[in-house]
Amino acid sequence: MNALKPADLSLWKGRKDENLGRPNYWYEMVEASSLEKLKPSVNKQLAILGYAVDEGVKRNQGRVGAIDGPDAIRKMLAILPNHFQSPTDILDFGNVVCADEDLDATHGHLSMAVSQLLNQGVFPILLGGGHDIAYAHYTGVRQFLDGQGENQTIGIINLDAHFDLRNNKNGNTSGTPFFQIAHDCKAKNQAFEYCCLGIQRSANTQTLFSTADELGVTYLENTEYTTEHWAEVKNCLNSFLQKVDKVYLTIDLDGFSSAYAPGVSAPSPMGFSPDIVLKTLDVLIESQKLISVDLAELSPKYDQDNSTARLAARLVHYLVSR
Repeated sequence: MNALKPADLSLWKGRKDENLGRPNYWYEMVEASSLEKLKPSVNKQLAILGYAVDEGVKRNQGRVGAIDGPDAIRKMLAILPNHFQSPTDILDFGNVVCADEDLDATHGHLSMAVSQLLNQGVFPILLGGGHDIAYAHYTGVRQFLDGQGENQTIGIINLDAHFDLRNNKNGNTSGTPFFQIAHDCKAKNQAFEYCCLGIQRSANTQTLFSTADELGVTYLENTEYTTEHWAEVKNCLNSFLQKVDKVYLTIDLDGFSSAYAPGVSAPSPMGFSPDIVLKTLDVLIESQKLISVDLAELSPKYDQDNSTARLAARLVHYLVSR
């Protein structure tokens, strides 16, 4: 079984409006592409790459369904309006899938794809899928930077209710990605710079808090990650950004309150709201350090009126339109 399924352009559909010299919607702009066909372009290039895998969620004893997340987000991206100020290519590279429950091999395929996209000057937007996407995604960014011969520090910013720092002695899961990254960083004598915003006490054991403290993780709990505490949040972000050269952003949709994101692997009524996330994105955009982004844990079969998929798509739209 091929680890990368080609793009399905039938997912990209929308309304027909009068075209006044430029595409009105994303579905009119998207093109199917492949890593083999990718060439440099004078246009800005955005790469949509799906991670249609929830094997890690299953191993973490979560409710499965995130395998269908990437295509659900694509359908909501398709109908978004074109507000790009300069010529932009939207390239769909299809979905990485997991063959024979071999999660490690799947991670290897995704890492290679991310590294190749970055090498071609494309901005990767990865759609999950379980949050184990983070380990493979980070590894791909690290491979790209190492290939440039530059010893640059990667800062991970995770918007999430969970640390995902579980020990992987019994195997890799959607709960272990940042523990795995910390282990790799230690082995390579590289800095582990990890900032997690939206942490919930009710969703993490004391052992996980202790692990975060031992690893020097920067974090704010959900009671602090609010617009009412924006000065504190902004200071936290700016202090973190000063320590790193590049930023990899990962958004676990289960960090949002289930009022906004019911269709996730682990819903919570106590999560954060979109307004604080948009303000966070503004800071990251202004830093000019953001190198790659993913959204994880959308589980469409639990969604309501596609509200979680719509939220994911609007976050992508907000980010790249700027």
